[in-house]
Amino acid sequence: MVSSDQPSTARFDATPYDTAGYDTGRRSDHAAADGHDSIEVRGARENNLTGVSLDIPKRRLSVFTGVSGSGKSSLVFDTIAAESRRLINETYTAFVQGFMPSLSRPDVDALRNLSAAIIVDQERMGANARSTVGTATDAYTMLRIVFSRIATPFVGSAGAFSFNLAEGMCPECEGLGKVSDMDVDALVDRELSLNEGAIKVPGFGVDTWYWQVMAHSGFFDPAVKLKDYTSAQWEDFLHKPATKVKVGSNNLTYEGLAVKVRRIYLAKDRESMQPSARAFADRAIKLSPCPACEGARLNQAALAARIDGRNIAECAAMQIDDLAAFVRGIGDASVGPMLDSLRDTLDSLVAIGLGYLSLDRESATLSGGEAQRVKMVRHLNSSLSDVTYVFDEPTAGLHPHDIQRMNGLLLQLRDKGNTVLVVEHKPETIAIADHVVDLGPGAGTAGGRLCYAGDLAGLRASGTLTGRYLDHRVHLREKPRQPSGHLSITGATLHNLKDVAVDIPLGVLTVVTGVAGSGKSSLIHGYVAGREGVVVADQSPIRGSRRSNPATYTGVLDPIRTAFAKANGVKAALFSANSEGACPACKGAGVIYTDLVMMAGVATVCEKCEGRRFTPEVLSYTLRGKNISEVLAMPVAEACAFFPTGQAHVILDRLAAVGLGYLGLGQPLTTLSGGERQRLKLAIHMAKNGTTYVLDEPTTGLHLADVDQLLELLDRLVDDGNTVIVIEHHQAVMAHADWIIDLGPGAGHDGGQVVFSGTPADLVDTGTSLTALHLREYVDRA
Repeated sequence: MVSSDQPSTARFDATPYDTAGYDTGRRSDHAAADGHDSIEVRGARENNLTGVSLDIPKRRLSVFTGVSGSGKSSLVFDTIAAESRRLINETYTAFVQGFMPSLSRPDVDALRNLSAAIIVDQERMGANARSTVGTATDAYTMLRIVFSRIATPFVGSAGAFSFNLAEGMCPECEGLGKVSDMDVDALVDRELSLNEGAIKVPGFGVDTWYWQVMAHSGFFDPAVKLKDYTSAQWEDFLHKPATKVKVGSNNLTYEGLAVKVRRIYLAKDRESMQPSARAFADRAIKLSPCPACEGARLNQAALAARIDGRNIAECAAMQIDDLAAFVRGIGDASVGPMLDSLRDTLDSLVAIGLGYLSLDRESATLSGGEAQRVKMVRHLNSSLSDVTYVFDEPTAGLHPHDIQRMNGLLLQLRDKGNTVLVVEHKPETIAIADHVVDLGPGAGTAGGRLCYAGDLAGLRASGTLTGRYLDHRVHLREKPRQPSGHLSITGATLHNLKDVAVDIPLGVLTVVTGVAGSGKSSLIHGYVAGREGVVVADQSPIRGSRRSNPATYTGVLDPIRTAFAKANGVKAALFSANSEGACPACKGAGVIYTDLVMMAGVATVCEKCEGRRFTPEVLSYTLRGKNISEVLAMPVAEACAFFPTGQAHVILDRLAAVGLGYLGLGQPLTTLSGGERQRLKLAIHMAKNGTTYVLDEPTTGLHLADVDQLLELLDRLVDDGNTVIVIEHHQAVMAHADWIIDLGPGAGHDGGQVVFSGTPADLVDTGTSLTALHLREYVDRA
């Protein structure tokens, strides 16, 4: 942890790709004297790994590289980390293990010298509205203790400042800071009568059961337009509580429409709703700040207590770098140790590039990269040492300026005597590695082999794809494409944007960049997404069940089923795992899910179909020697060759074009990374021309060589008459752009302004922003 008397950015001033200031050599003070100074992997065959054997030095920083689908995650997460966790679980008693998920042993001959593994991934931190940056990092807990001891007037214990405890929460909103507010015009059309279908709520159409209860309740005439209701009728129609009424010969319960909608839609988790119902709920039911606490979540007693004129809610709402300065100004010795810990945590958040957040920011609103960095802060102050930290692309979402900070923190963890394993593509992070492991040479069945293991100099001389591309640079365009028009944004004030006005050129490739928190997403998602003709391909989760896969999501399963049906003279429905052909034991899932209630569920391969999802009858039908299960097990590239013509080939070719040739057709969507989800969405929309595409960090998860393929795809989209707007930090994409819009100059309230708009060449020649400095260095090395 950065000490409180040392500037948090003191060690993060190296230039891109430069390891000056970092000790990346083997450190003798951490070397083990017993010979057990390497993790020994022998014969790893998990997923596509082909019997990989290697030694990984302990207490060092090792970076794992290779193209997407080469086997990096299979080795690091599914083999090393998975076995570490399984062995730790086995140390518990049989009674405790009975309540824990059963973890199978990875497919590996031998793993030796493992230490406890802590996985710091990019999984979002859940949708719990009570979880915030402050609660996730314990910073808010420490702040509560400080307020309970020195704030005036005295309120009580730390619990009195908790919005998750009855003693501290606002009684009106129960600590959420928000109350539900319904848009009546989203429920009804006031210009129509009930008989004419005035109710727009799903399930309330004319002659449905709900409609009949309302129309025949006797409280209003169903033939009268809603706009002509008296105030009493309007109140009964919307807000009347449950009341017994007689409809025909039946005694039924009538509820006002708003009352019933709240009960039906607010009591359910939106993710479990049908798509139409979920869309309605999102449209009609909005959350607005609680009028009692004005969004502060706490009761009035807690809000009355202050330190140096600020209450705890005001502190939690401050930008973290401002809060760190405020806390440094508190000089009460009675809480000195707690203030030191709080300062350390806040300084770490600033050092990791999250100073623009606030402690009251809901965890669910963080990006995958932000969530990973928040999790990282938990471990920087840990007293544990000699553990294995496993990171999944920790530079995702980071500007080159912020990558330097991340590198410093990774080295901090290593220097505490820990083993740090990082799956990463960025050359800036590869450059600080003590040890590099390169997997490949290709993806899927063409990968899974060890191509290189050793130091950075050896990687450069190895001749592997990663080695060849490590110093590869994309040149600036000699002649940028000319725009066909402009998409104008004026008066943009969302989040930290400061009355931004900017013209985005049409018909060209535009990159929107800037440090994390500068306002890029606010500008593009807030003022471009949602316009007519705009297609957004981002990294958000794809809604669907765990049965969903690329074949079902892209629609390629339909022509595949048709081809099987035609070849065998049977119904196409047989070849759907969600229909007639499904294995009855697992209902077409291929696995049996066991819900352990409070614990994570367990999935075991179905013994009846052996994971193939279909009945024996269906599996007996073949197409050119392959059954439906074997086709769904094919990677996209193989399936593209298997279906050389027709609609299936068209869809599969688009998937290959976006770099997903290694993806299995039947692979569950829940296993896809954010970058893979984004490219899957892009493949679906590629058929449309004259479109504006918005891509959010499309290089996430891409190898250096794959970035060139992405640039070719972006060029193809533009040359076909489309506009492409990319939110991106990767210098290769910036250099390749026709136009750059740079936001900043900093993050949070230090950002929100357009600091440059023009060609990449002009930015390199005349720019003074952080982006200009890093792009200039990148181009100078080209």
